[in-house]
Amino acid sequence: MTNPLKKLASQTAIYGLGSVLPRFINYAFSFVLTYIFKEPAQLAPNAEFFAYISFLNIIFLYGMETAFFNFYNKAEEKDKVYSTALISILASTLVFTLTILIFSNSISELIREPNHRDYVIWCILIVASDAVMQIPYARLRQKNNAKKFATIKLITVINTIGINIFFFIICKKAFENGESTFVANLYNPSIGIGYAFIAQLMANIISIGLLAKEYQNVEYVFDFELWKKMFFYAWPLIILGLAGMVNETFDRIILKYILPTGDGSYQIGVYSNCYKIAMLMSIFIQAFKFAAEPFFFTNSNEKNSKKLNAIVMKYFIIFCLFLFLGTMMNLPWIQFAISFKYRIGLAVVPILLMANLCLGVYFNLSIWYKLTGQTKFGAGITIVGAIITLGVNFLFIPNYGYMACAWSTFASYGVMMILSYMMGQKHYPIKYNLRSIFVFTFLALGLYFLSLTYSNLSNEIVKLVLNNTLFAFFAFVFYKLEYENLKKIKHIDYEN
Repeated sequence: MTNPLKKLASQTAIYGLGSVLPRFINYAFSFVLTYIFKEPAQLAPNAEFFAYISFLNIIFLYGMETAFFNFYNKAEEKDKVYSTALISILASTLVFTLTILIFSNSISELIREPNHRDYVIWCILIVASDAVMQIPYARLRQKNNAKKFATIKLITVINTIGINIFFFIICKKAFENGESTFVANLYNPSIGIGYAFIAQLMANIISIGLLAKEYQNVEYVFDFELWKKMFFYAWPLIILGLAGMVNETFDRIILKYILPTGDGSYQIGVYSNCYKIAMLMSIFIQAFKFAAEPFFFTNSNEKNSKKLNAIVMKYFIIFCLFLFLGTMMNLPWIQFAISFKYRIGLAVVPILLMANLCLGVYFNLSIWYKLTGQTKFGAGITIVGAIITLGVNFLFIPNYGYMACAWSTFASYGVMMILSYMMGQKHYPIKYNLRSIFVFTFLALGLYFLSLTYSNLSNEIVKLVLNNTLFAFFAFVFYKLEYENLKKIKHIDYEN
């Protein structure tokens, strides 16, 4: 039998090409924007509106993507599951989009952007175009067609970046130089960062065209009874998803409403762009998630499925610790990715890296309620996390600003991780190698705190050499402790 862990690693690598690489390119360009818009407040709408988009994505999908994975894996008539899910999303997206477009003017006033109804319209169209692509993307993942998935994702981000470059560099420069050309006239300074929304929307439309076969090669049959079962399975995931977005993005919205207008926009700009440095870990987690979710469902009936899950968890955490140390030990040069006025917020990076590690562990742990069909527990855990996020933010933002946002994220994900572990051991017990996990976690944290003892060194080269010596030591310890274990994994009998 093919080693499933090797297959998971391969799929994660391929999805990495379609997820990690595009997101990395996207984030790299977002750092470029800090040099184009040198005042943090100018970039605040970008962070704020994409936070709104993340919430709307949950509503527009209402858990149907995960329901598709669950029912597609079990059903004999797999095409019926696909067509039912696709029709459901297409119909609901049309209704949601028209409703929001009708009230777009009122919405722009509600979110304190009365002069930017256009932002609202572009963003809702981004959400709609995202939504109609997710079930076709899910089928590509389910069929392990990772190459097509990765290719389209990569093309999407290349188009997005290309259009951004056209507007923000070519058109903006021509406009500022006072040219009277067609290109210069395309740029309107009152739109500003809004061109980022236009770029994303245009790229999405092109991607829908690339997915054309996934819409054409379908016998459109809507099974209402099947849909009711899928929706009953999925509805707790709506609560889970919304609560999850509270944990992930609500802090970038709430700063605007708690702090004074000018200071709120400034802090949103600083925090959101320093947050993106910490997102290097979450990009990996996203690629892993694309490969792992169908992997866990597919292997759930194997005798050694729990053993597989335990092995995956251990090496997932160790890899994330490598990302944590690699980022923090090289932060003296990574910081130059963002413009000078944004670097004041770099203190949030280690906090958010560990928060994202906790989130990744929680994702691995969450498989217990998805496999047992008890998604209501997942919703409950995430709601607890959201309550912590809201509570800490409301209490401490007035005095501590975006630092409160970072700590609330860590506290929320940490509690969610612990709760999921405790409940999972009761309902779907898995024997994780906690000893090894704790050894590597405390070693990584110990090395990081050791690096802080000489953080005031004026010679950045010496600091980087010392930092990466510590990183190399961590890698050496991993090699000494895990090399033999990794060799043994290749020969495990996964069928018995």
